[in-house]
Amino acid sequence: MSRPDRGTRAMHQALPPALRDAVDDFAEHLSRVRNRSAHTVRAYVTDLVSLLDHAVRMGCVDLAELDLSVLRSWLARQRTTGAARTSLARRAASARAFSAWAHRAGLLPADVGAALASPRAHRELPTVLRADQAAALVEAPNRQAPPLSTADPNPARTDPTHTDQARTHGAHRDTEPTDPAAGPAPSATEETEAVPLRDRVLLELLYATGVRVSEACGLDVGDVDHGRRVIRVFGKGGRERSVPYGVPAQRALDDWLRRGRPAMAGPRSGDALLLGARGGRLNPTTARQIVGAYAETAGLPRTSPHDLRHSAATHLLEGGADLRAVQELLGHSSLASTQIYTHVSVERLRAAYRQAHPRA
Repeated sequence: MSRPDRGTRAMHQALPPALRDAVDDFAEHLSRVRNRSAHTVRAYVTDLVSLLDHAVRMGCVDLAELDLSVLRSWLARQRTTGAARTSLARRAASARAFSAWAHRAGLLPADVGAALASPRAHRELPTVLRADQAAALVEAPNRQAPPLSTADPNPARTDPTHTDQARTHGAHRDTEPTDPAAGPAPSATEETEAVPLRDRVLLELLYATGVRVSEACGLDVGDVDHGRRVIRVFGKGGRERSVPYGVPAQRALDDWLRRGRPAMAGPRSGDALLLGARGGRLNPTTARQIVGAYAETAGLPRTSPHDLRHSAATHLLEGGADLRAVQELLGHSSLASTQIYTHVSVERLRAAYRQAHPRA
């Protein structure tokens, strides 16, 4: 089972054996059968342990006693403790997924979660950079020294941001514990020259392709098709897709592979495209720090890799790209997930109209 936080582990251990086994079996199902990432499994387990702990407090000692009233009582309790609508919606989805699985596995006489309603999550419009802001961000490594947090070779300062990510097809690449035998960090000169090249290719790829940060960090050298200028991406649920990138990203890749990666590579680099300070696969947490640090030093709003993904999608649509094409590029399983960017474009149009039109 994916390792949850300490409080969840304590509640898990306190559950009756049958309920505890059900949690572990469901986590195994999510990981091995549904191919969910460790992060997703951890979220499901946290919600499920909370639900079953509540059920025990209500007198349920056997999973077959779980019914709709218990599920509703659990959500009501979450609401009274101040859980946001988005959190309630996610927890209700976790309860429904577990109920459906338990019914199929013969652990529940009926799928009691099928009738569980949840509050409609309020969906805020994503943060989107202007095209000039996005350009300033991706070009920042060319103009300024890397912020300290992106080049610090001491993993203790930013743990676990300099650990490797294990590459596994069909799931997000999970981080591994730091290995003391991973090899020495590159020299100060090599670090100074290589880190900006790494940062530049990271920023270029995130904005040029709109991939998720975990997908970017999970790329291998062999996933880059330089001739066609596309990368092979393994997204949620192990779904594979090809995503094109442009000439600036190609230049950044060429510089990184020719001069940067060889200087940072070590015994644990394997085939990883993007490397951390110790030579292992770049960790998504480090990648988030890199994006945020360059945005801050460039005087831009607080920016994350996902904001670059939002910006790439919005700029594609504003440039005339087809909604279905953007859906394919982003790896969305549902067109509804992509349609949020049409609202972003409309809102930006309205803002420009209000600002510029004399009769707005």
